[in-house]
Amino acid sequence: MRFAERMKNLGTETAFEVLAKAKALEAEGKEVIHLEIGEPDFDTPKNIKEAAVKALNEGYTHYTPSAGLMEAREAVAKYVSQTRGIEVSPTEVVITPGAKPIMFFAIIALVDPGDEVVYPNPAYPIYESVVNLVGGKPVPIHLREENDFRLDADELKAAITPKTKMIIINSPHNPTGGILTKEDLETIANLAQEHDLWVLSDEIYSRIIYSGDHISIASLPDMKERTILLDGFSKTYAMTGWRIGYGVMEESLSAKIARLMTNCNSCTAAFTQVAGIEALFGPQHDVEKMVAEFKRRRDVIVEGLNSIQGISCKLPQGAFYAFPNITSIGWNCKRLSDSLLQEAGVAVLPGTSFGIYGDGYLRLSYANSVENIKKGLERIKDFMAKI
Repeated sequence: MRFAERMKNLGTETAFEVLAKAKALEAEGKEVIHLEIGEPDFDTPKNIKEAAVKALNEGYTHYTPSAGLMEAREAVAKYVSQTRGIEVSPTEVVITPGAKPIMFFAIIALVDPGDEVVYPNPAYPIYESVVNLVGGKPVPIHLREENDFRLDADELKAAITPKTKMIIINSPHNPTGGILTKEDLETIANLAQEHDLWVLSDEIYSRIIYSGDHISIASLPDMKERTILLDGFSKTYAMTGWRIGYGVMEESLSAKIARLMTNCNSCTAAFTQVAGIEALFGPQHDVEKMVAEFKRRRDVIVEGLNSIQGISCKLPQGAFYAFPNITSIGWNCKRLSDSLLQEAGVAVLPGTSFGIYGDGYLRLSYANSVENIKKGLERIKDFMAKI
């Protein structure tokens, strides 16, 4: 069987591979503590589910325009206008089945073979994967622990060349939980304007912040027209399986993204779009409770990791991931993560799942109960004592 050459350039998400291995072990009767998957363990709020059922009963079961139902685009435009302090038109919004298609379509629409895309590393692996797929050149910027896993301004400036087309940012950040400061965003904005670059701003964790407020680069002067703002419902509203997200971008680009939607997905499911409206403007107390619980779990997991000899962990400022440093153990992070799964029954991800600069780290998702987190930490501690 012969495949297209481009498939050699397409990466994957290790989280799903580790999840499959963990499920296989569970099928054999082994108990596994799941700290690998980036999915809230909470149920979708009741009001959102009820809105979806109502929509189904009212006939929202057919095609919609590729860019989304106008009422859903209007709702997103209103929400983003309120939360980012910018004026957004519904025609600048595209509703997609999950937020991931926005990064996929934006890169397809904007990056030609040979174009360079600057992105953080370690980072969500799909950024690099899609840039490689279209023949672009991914240019990683090392996120260093001593810099709180923020982009270094000097390294960013040095990475930009005449071939640079786009900068990708993600704040709050997966896998480190770091957050870009307003000064960081201003530096990125100045460089984007100086070199006429697009910025793909992945803000999927914008509501999961433990202190202060989220700042979007799109809200900075003269940045709205060159920013592709990516957000969605999966993390904030525990709607990972619903597959609904959105992008906000300059209108001529939104038309291109809508055409890609036509060619790929036709449209996002109608009833989920109606549920999304309810998510944005219905009661928010479930979100507030979830974030408060994530903060409690964060404190438990970071304290526990720092109590284990050979491991140190910074306090994440957002999202729901811990990114502990394991360099003093002397083990390759892939070997350690494999051993923790097979021998200790704890599923975690190696830092290299997020790029070359993730070496020396593990990623642990604390989207699990405090009881299970403590159990997992105890197993890690016992395993470390034996090596």
